[in-house]
Amino acid sequence: MKTCIAIDDNNMNQLKTGALLNYVIILLNTLVGLLYTPYMLRMMGQSEYGIYSLAASVISYLTILDLGFGNAVVRYTAKYRAEGKQTEQYELFGMFFILYIVIGVIAFLAGLGLFFNVDSMFGDTMTALELDRARTMMLLLVFNLAFTFPMSIFGSIITAYERFVFPRVINIVRILLNTLVMICLLSMGYRAVAMVVVQTVFNVLTLVLNYIYCRKRLKIKMFFRKFKWGFLKEVAIYSFWIFLNVIMDRIYWSTGQFVLGAFVGTVAVAVFAVAIQLQHLYMQFSSAISGIFLPKVTGMVAKSNDRNAISELFIRTGRIQYIVMALILSGFIVFGYQFIALWAGPGYEDAYVICLLFFTSLVIPLIQNLGVTILQARNQMKFRSLLYIVIAVIALAFQIVLAKQYGGIGCAVAVAGALFLGQGVIMNVYYYKKQDINIFVFWKEILKMSVVPVAVTCISILIVRSCDIDSWVELFAAILLFVSVYIPLFWRFSMNEYEKNLMKSPLKGLMSKINRK
Repeated sequence: MKTCIAIDDNNMNQLKTGALLNYVIILLNTLVGLLYTPYMLRMMGQSEYGIYSLAASVISYLTILDLGFGNAVVRYTAKYRAEGKQTEQYELFGMFFILYIVIGVIAFLAGLGLFFNVDSMFGDTMTALELDRARTMMLLLVFNLAFTFPMSIFGSIITAYERFVFPRVINIVRILLNTLVMICLLSMGYRAVAMVVVQTVFNVLTLVLNYIYCRKRLKIKMFFRKFKWGFLKEVAIYSFWIFLNVIMDRIYWSTGQFVLGAFVGTVAVAVFAVAIQLQHLYMQFSSAISGIFLPKVTGMVAKSNDRNAISELFIRTGRIQYIVMALILSGFIVFGYQFIALWAGPGYEDAYVICLLFFTSLVIPLIQNLGVTILQARNQMKFRSLLYIVIAVIALAFQIVLAKQYGGIGCAVAVAGALFLGQGVIMNVYYYKKQDINIFVFWKEILKMSVVPVAVTCISILIVRSCDIDSWVELFAAILLFVSVYIPLFWRFSMNEYEKNLMKSPLKGLMSKINRK
């Protein structure tokens, strides 16, 4: 009994520390975005950055070859661990490692196909020099991706074992070193190709470290025995719906750059890419919480599938996520235009409108993304995946039409409309009708929390419109004043006692350690 308690305590510590380190990573990514990205944009120029973003977005389509297997490794490993089936785990790892090697080879060959067709895809909007650089970057990115596929299984295993601290520490070190090396290279005159080389080197090192951790610390083995085709069929059915979800993500967040590269040019791609970068940062603040719950929810489903407990977790997690997302969205609505003007510089003004469309349409799915984790744990991703594919294809058609006339803003309108319809409306009905999640209570809680953000944002917009904010000092002062009003009001009127205690407990722990010293 003591051993079980110790394991549970260790897992809980991993969970809490992992969530904390996730926010450290988000903070670092935010600081890198605020401090390094403007330097990088100015050193590269819009055209060079546009080429890099376009090449990266094209190669990102090959990530769909994962076929959802990475998530399947996490789910079935967590399931076997809950059931005490160790041999089945090792057979699972061996089977997927072989599958990923095959996928890596396919990805490399497909990437070569893209490499040899760069001229036909972008020859109408890019110069000969831009096309040559795009080819070089695509070849490096293809190698990176092909190596990543077979080695990515070890990251999935670490997640399934609920060891959240190690990969996040490695990620923190990687962010710091990658940024420092790129600053040095940019100052020496290197540009986008060097960025791809550095990313490839650090990615390879990270994957190798994950392998070493699995072998040495977790004592992971791989059994390469006869394929269990029946089990593979079960896994394939589960993974297929995850795979469709990945396709949807690629259509949403990579197609815009491809469409703009084909019909408008590299400058439009650069502006859109800046908005996509901010959108990724925005999404991280929510996924930091939900991303660590798949093993926990899978265990709940495998043991009892208590729908009331899972619904309560959905509501509680959504409220916690909304605390963070409401502050960011409110602040961006008020200060986003001034921030982008100072941060990215002239020529990126449209990125504010694009970001605003992304941020507002993403609020609902981001505070409900534990719902995806619940569907994965229950192996019920079919409806969501089919729905998103249909809506994403419709969004793609509208992107092509609107991009020709309205550029990046037209692409953003298409994406935002699809997000709101699919994830904001239809999925809420599905969660309520088919998953027994109390959506009415969820939205009652969120609406009660929204009074302060809406009021403070509206008043702040009126004040900011009467002021000229044209320097970083003025912007930081205005943001500080906004936060000093927003946070106390939100604390007093929007947060419950559980959430307040959740925020207080790390501070109390820190203070007690200081007092002991």
